Amino acid sequence: MDKVLIRELKVETVIGIYEWEKQIHQTLLIDLDMAWDNKLAAASDDYQHALCYETVSNRLTALITEKPIELIETIAEMVANCLMSEFNVLWVKVAVMKPGAVSTAKSVGVVIERGSI
Repeated sequence: MDKVLIRELKVETVIGIYEWEKQIHQTLLIDLDMAWDNKLAAASDDYQHALCYETVSNRLTALITEKPIELIETIAEMVANCLMSEFNVLWVKVAVMKPGAVSTAKSVGVVIERGSI
């Protein structure tokens, strides 16, 4: 199985359950593993057959920042659904990290896998 990877996509957004969190932007870091058949893109050296990581990154940033969200679990599901429905990704692993959310931890987060290979 081929994969397209995006590591530590940095998104500044309103995220959190506390009232003070709803007044500020915080950083999320997103890691993606996306199943994608790269054979045709590699053989043709043609961009139109590739899963464009810039397009994916821009779309996900817009999705995550369009409205305040309370839970990183919600973000992970939104990301997975978007990738599968809009980009035809058949399987995805999404990690959403929230650095600084717990003062004694470097970061906290969730990881989900959706779809099938």
